[in-house]
Amino acid sequence: MAAATKTTKTATKAPAKYVPRLQEAYTSKFVSELQKELELKNVHEVPRLEKIVVNVGLGRAKEDKKTIEAAKNTLRKITGQAPVETVAKNSIAGFKLREGNMIGLKLTLRGARMYEFMDRLINIVLPRLRDFHGVPVKAFDKQGNYSIGMTDQSVFPELTFEETTTAHGLQVVFVVKAGERDHSKALLSKFGMPFEKESK
Repeated sequence: MAAATKTTKTATKAPAKYVPRLQEAYTSKFVSELQKELELKNVHEVPRLEKIVVNVGLGRAKEDKKTIEAAKNTLRKITGQAPVETVAKNSIAGFKLREGNMIGLKLTLRGARMYEFMDRLINIVLPRLRDFHGVPVKAFDKQGNYSIGMTDQSVFPELTFEETTTAHGLQVVFVVKAGERDHSKALLSKFGMPFEKESK
């Protein structure tokens, strides 16, 4: 009887860990392609996505509880993660801002959630934007990080109509470890980022 129990335990395999399709494509295909296309000697030089930061700047609505709750709900729904509050580091009298006042919300995505969010953003959300002709190529900073700004949250299909009646903008920042801007662009292009055509 003991032997039969032992056999059953051995035969039972742990379920395979889920890997998002873009993460799988990066490790199995994009790394080698980028190393060859960018003429990189070492595989560790290949650009990689480190994290995605999603934030909402509340501006004048920082004291409007309805807008704050709407923004928190948006971030939770579209990322599956709870946001944290960002506070002012300095007091600015002209903006009626005191040190420690809440000025926005943000969260950081890594690992599987990061790849899943990027997949939905690129393939579902961006095509829903009105008069969309691609994301701007000039939105890279000196470190190669890329930012996308949106004026309201209604383009995210995870949200109901009622959840978009209090409109607010948001920003998505792709933090990329890369040697230069063109390397970051090559990486995001592999993931399917629809860059607008650069005028010659």
